[in-house]
Order: sequence, then structure tokens, then C-alpha cells
Amino acid sequence: MYCIYILYSEKLDRYYTGSTGNLDDRLRRHDAGSSLATKAGVPWQLVYTEDFETKLEAVRRELYIKRMKSRKFIKALIEKGD
Repeated sequence: MYCIYILYSEKLDRYYTGSTGNLDDRLRRHDAGSSLATKAGVPWQLVYTEDFETKLEAVRRELYIKRMKSRKFIKALIEKGD
């Protein structure tokens, strides 16, 4: 099982989208500052997830969300997920 996730940093007022096969481990690494892309925004809050059967599906969805380059799009996803 794979998933895409969206994190929010209150410190930076920024969203980060990623995909993984192990969400707990990935979140731990983000908050430990192991990722250059998210190090400055620690602590991160998990605000959205979607599950997928395959890694390919998860990566495609992640890239689609990133291509949107829209805070409005991400906020709509989060609201819809509640």
C-alpha cells in the first residue's frame, strides 16, 4: 500500500506534497530534518492523505498535485477530505 500526503508548516505557511510506502517513517524523517526540502519548516502537520494500491498510482497523483502549483487546489483537497 502506498499513499500521497500533504504536510503543512505553520512556521513557513507552506504545504509540501509527497508519496511513500511507509507514512509513519516518512513523517518521522521529515520532522527530524532529514529532508532538505522540508528541513526549514519543522514541525510539519499531516493535513491530508490518499491511499493507492501501487507506487505508480501514488507517484502519478503526487506529480499531478504538484503540477497544479495551486494553494487553492490543495486547500480544496484538504476540505474535501474532512
